[in-house]
Amino acid sequence: METLINPTISLNPSLRRIAPSLNSQTHLLRSTFRIRPQPGNSRTRPLQLTVFCKLRTSREESTDNKDKSMSKKIMLSEMAPPPLAEEGDGGAGNGGAPARRKGGAFESVKRFLRRVVTLLSNLGLAIGEMFTIAALMALGTFIEQGEAPDFYFEKYPEDNPVLGFFTWKWILTLGFDHMFSSPVFLGLLVLLGTSLMACTYTTQIPIVKVARRWSFLSSSKSVLKQEFSDSLPRASVKDLGVILMGAGYEVFLKGPSLYAFKGLVGRFAPIGVHLAMLLIMGGGTLSALGSFRGSVTVPQGLNFVVGDVLGPLGFLSKPLEAFNTEVHVNKFYMDYYDSGQVSQFHTDLSLYDMDGKEVLRKTISVNDPLRYGGITIYQTDWSISTLQVLKDGEGPFNLAMAPLKLNGGDTKLFGTILPIDDTDSTQVKGISMLARDLQSVVLYDQEGKFIGVRRPNSKLPIEINGKKIEILDAIGSSGLDLKTDPGVPIVYAGFGALMLTTCISYLSHSQIWALQDGTTLFIGGKSNRGKVEFSSEVNRLLDRVPELVDDFPAKQSNSV
Repeated sequence: METLINPTISLNPSLRRIAPSLNSQTHLLRSTFRIRPQPGNSRTRPLQLTVFCKLRTSREESTDNKDKSMSKKIMLSEMAPPPLAEEGDGGAGNGGAPARRKGGAFESVKRFLRRVVTLLSNLGLAIGEMFTIAALMALGTFIEQGEAPDFYFEKYPEDNPVLGFFTWKWILTLGFDHMFSSPVFLGLLVLLGTSLMACTYTTQIPIVKVARRWSFLSSSKSVLKQEFSDSLPRASVKDLGVILMGAGYEVFLKGPSLYAFKGLVGRFAPIGVHLAMLLIMGGGTLSALGSFRGSVTVPQGLNFVVGDVLGPLGFLSKPLEAFNTEVHVNKFYMDYYDSGQVSQFHTDLSLYDMDGKEVLRKTISVNDPLRYGGITIYQTDWSISTLQVLKDGEGPFNLAMAPLKLNGGDTKLFGTILPIDDTDSTQVKGISMLARDLQSVVLYDQEGKFIGVRRPNSKLPIEINGKKIEILDAIGSSGLDLKTDPGVPIVYAGFGALMLTTCISYLSHSQIWALQDGTTLFIGGKSNRGKVEFSSEVNRLLDRVPELVDDFPAKQSNSV
């Protein structure tokens, strides 16, 4: 319900006395009106209204009389007015000041976060982070990884630092002995990932949003301002739309305006590249903090349990059910070049569950591992564990082979001794046997004199110091590396996505605008890549637009 009040109310006599004393300055006067309810109407309530008036001089009134649009009514609503704070409380009673302080603090936090996001999205910072990570990776290939501290004390001493300053303290303090799980390396990965997300949020996503909008240009000047522009004096915008659709463009018409685009997926590619890089870094971090690693050298014919070999690398490492699997080395053998050098070595492995049932059997070799239940077993090394010999027809005797150090080179050599005197004597003498692989064994007498060479299982005895010695077999040991790496599938998926999105990013996002002005058609366009190719393509399409032919000659003949 609305109530109308007549504003023509005479002023108080006291106000008339004040009016002559007013100068040219403006003064405010306040008058109070009271509306009383009508008799017999119970739905109305008393309402008090205060009106502020402005007193002006005659000069001001003469200038203001020109504007006659002042409202002649005061509209009152039945809705209850909002509660007012008491005078003098400064708004403290209704919590106004604390709310303003809270809003100010919130805005300060938002501004700070915007500055941080802007800083992280800086391209130069991201490039610097990538170069730093690449340098640390290169340093990780130079520094031996996973060695004992004594190794670094000896290799990088303080009295002879590398490059004049790099010693073992740098390596052990910064964790460079396990570079790819060190806090410095992982922290840089997190920083780079944050920069990629900030760049995606502040740059790539807004670009995609803008590119997806359908924008029509309503003036020929706007069309001709594009990177490529042209005009056809006698052409139809509908004919151009049909030709653009045939060329793979998405075409939209709105009256005389046309908008067409193609290759929008190329705008999404940078976002895909960033996500792929985040997958790669996330998978690498999971590999560094959630894996198990271990190595073991097992002689032929012996067993080991997977869980006894593997050890965690980080706080995200969680044991698998396959850790209870038992591995049995059925056979170890090697392949050789014609020169006698070892070319490849193989291990026949059988896997058994807790019930003793064989669940998998496979012969592995270098670059051909065994995978089972999230565990990967690699063939990495070999050695000779035992020689089986007969002495004067007695035995067989199992002689343990020990690795011997050579002066330089990667050639392996193993040796053992067969005692022929009293073993309780303080000076034990015997027959020495050396082998560099499983093909042959070299024998020396008690004086260290060369006696001969025998192949294992050749059944040809050799007499040394009155003893007949026969080499029955040389038993090898298989060097195995075991690991679990939950980040490998994520890293592979990231690299696959990176290759795909990188190829997609080379697709051009092309846009074309057109405006029909009478019989003249104005065309403009732009592309983010391949600008020369885009210009040539548009020219070829415009050459296919048919020319409009009017009926002016027919009209002329009719008039004649």
